[in-house]
Amino acid sequence: MDMNAPPESMRRPVVLQVLPSLVTGGVERGTVEITQAIVEAGGVALVASAGGPMVHSVQRAGGRHITLPLLARDPITIWRNAARLKSLIRAENVVLVHARSRAPAWAAWSACRRTGAHFVTTYHGVYGEDLPFKRRYNAIMVRGERVIAASRYVAEVIQRQHQVDPAKIRVIPRGVDPGVFNPDSIPGGRIARIAQLMRVPDGMLTVVILGRLTSWKGQAVVLQAIARLRRRDVCCVLVGSDQGRTKYTMELEKISESLGIAHRVRIVGQVDDVPAALMLSDVVVHASTQAEAFGRVVIEALAMGRPVIATNLGGPSEIVQPGVTGWLTNPGDVASLASALEEALSMDTDARMALGHRGRLSILNGYTLQGMRHATLDVYEEVLSGETALPA
Repeated sequence: MDMNAPPESMRRPVVLQVLPSLVTGGVERGTVEITQAIVEAGGVALVASAGGPMVHSVQRAGGRHITLPLLARDPITIWRNAARLKSLIRAENVVLVHARSRAPAWAAWSACRRTGAHFVTTYHGVYGEDLPFKRRYNAIMVRGERVIAASRYVAEVIQRQHQVDPAKIRVIPRGVDPGVFNPDSIPGGRIARIAQLMRVPDGMLTVVILGRLTSWKGQAVVLQAIARLRRRDVCCVLVGSDQGRTKYTMELEKISESLGIAHRVRIVGQVDDVPAALMLSDVVVHASTQAEAFGRVVIEALAMGRPVIATNLGGPSEIVQPGVTGWLTNPGDVASLASALEEALSMDTDARMALGHRGRLSILNGYTLQGMRHATLDVYEEVLSGETALPA
């Protein structure tokens, strides 16, 4: 198939994506990105959710939003949503429904069975199964005619937990826009504005951690590793929201003080210009102590040509190539992380540029937004043009 031409069966189909809400996050961004891809391919893109600030993003992408109470998880509302979606599918001549979360997926699956519309799911993350019947509830996400997994790690979890036929799983990693995340296209004014927010002292090397402030993201591990470094010309910047959970922020401040590095730590909250923040980093660290389904920060940093240290766990371990594009360390291993930081921060200019070039090239070859869009449209085409039966 010519990747620059829209698939034949995507010329005019109506595709409906369903998710709980459109507030913020990777699921929401992916929904907007595929909305734009459907429209550009000549299809009609509908999105149903409980709404949120990113409704405008869907509309700017050329899609139409339908507000439904899809945030609710109780059985009665799910049953009612199934009837609402059935009516919507028939009224809009929807041929394919793409479900991105469990409660909306149960309603969508039921509606598809009643209308004959095709059903596709994306398994965005790894769900807990600590409560009775949780695995059965989660299993709706593997009932799609095709199941899109965000990484090989997620695909393996799906097969292990739900015994899914590997033939119907499609691994489609998330992608970045290499034009937006391009170290050669960030104006100095943007960099200066974020530099004022970070407040890194002149002459200091900068280690940046991007991600919401929560303990399993490993910020405390990074602080301990910074304190172990022989060099003292390193400033650590934590970028991300604590989402109102200030207790952990205060805990990080206390850890910094106890380690004697508080004067070299900046907790700056959320920033609105991630590419500029990455430009100001000498090393980007992804230190999660729990397996993540993917790790968008890793591909963004590599696209910007930054040295990346990631945990050898989950999706990020598939992205970073040790010794080629970055380093992998064991989760929660302070000594291992400190060693990787020493090596990364000691690189000369030529070695840093070569590493950055290889990192960006790896993203251009496997993790672009365009590639993700085309791969998803190919899944739609495969379902729409084939004789795939909806699983019972």
